Amino acid sequence: MLFRFLLVAVGSGLGVYARYGVSQFFTKKYHGFFPWGTWWVNVLGTWMIGLFFLVFYQDDPVSRAWLFLGEGFCGGLTTFSTFSVETVKLYRIQKKLSFVYIFSSWGIGVLLIWISQFWINSFIVHN
Repeated sequence: MLFRFLLVAVGSGLGVYARYGVSQFFTKKYHGFFPWGTWWVNVLGTWMIGLFFLVFYQDDPVSRAWLFLGEGFCGGLTTFSTFSVETVKLYRIQKKLSFVYIFSSWGIGVLLIWISQFWINSFIVHN
C-alpha cells in the first residue's frame, strides 16, 4: 500500500515540475492576457490521461503504471485551481476571451479524450 502512495507522489511531483516548465515556457514566449501555459498543460494532460486510462486503468485500476502516470503525473500536471483563478483574472480584463478560454479548455479536453480512446482502440488494441 505504501508503494502505491509513493508511485502517486513521485508521479505527481514530476507532473508539477512539467507544469511549471511548460507554463514558464509559454509565459515567456507569448506575452498577453491569455494563460497559454495552463491551457496547454490542461489540454495535453487531458489527452494523456485519456490514453493512460485506456491502456492501464481499465484492466487494473491500481496498476503501477496507472498510479504513476494517470493519478500521479497527470494529476500533478493538470490544474483546475489555476485554471479557475486565471479564468477570473481574464474575465476582469477581457470577458469574451475568458469564455473562449473556458470552452476551448473543456471542449478540446473532452474531444482529446474521445480521440485518444478511438486511437487506442483502433490502432493498438485491435492490432
